[in-house]
Amino acid sequence: MSDERWIHIERSLRSSTERAYRAFTDPDEVIRWFALRVEGSLAVGTRSLLVFERESRWVDVVEAEPNRRVVLRWPRLVDESLVTTITVTITHQGMGSRVGVADGPFDIDEPQILDAWGEAREGWGAALAQLCAYLDYSVDLRLSGS
Repeated sequence: MSDERWIHIERSLRSSTERAYRAFTDPDEVIRWFALRVEGSLAVGTRSLLVFERESRWVDVVEAEPNRRVVLRWPRLVDESLVTTITVTITHQGMGSRVGVADGPFDIDEPQILDAWGEAREGWGAALAQLCAYLDYSVDLRLSGS
């Protein structure tokens, strides 16, 4: 029997839903908090390449509902034997917004996938901290050369 897990993380932001949405869908915004470079448009139905300090990873934009939701797919393992679906939800909250990320599924019965699940949990926690720092405080928390 499979032990399937999903990652669910939420963060409150001072920024508007429009600005939070652009942070996930506009390549010029994505490079300010997440990837170092984006090759592609991040438009629905396209595959783009996200370039990080130590790796590159393709991402398919599956769905986008402006200022509310983005659905992406990307590989979690080098051999691409695990591709997860990431759903970003953005809701209005007070004077700002709330961003939620759901990523999965991860079949944690397999050690390699359990490791990928742990790395993804840690990665999304750091990514949403970076998003908050960028959108709310205009700070880039990524350390170059590390």
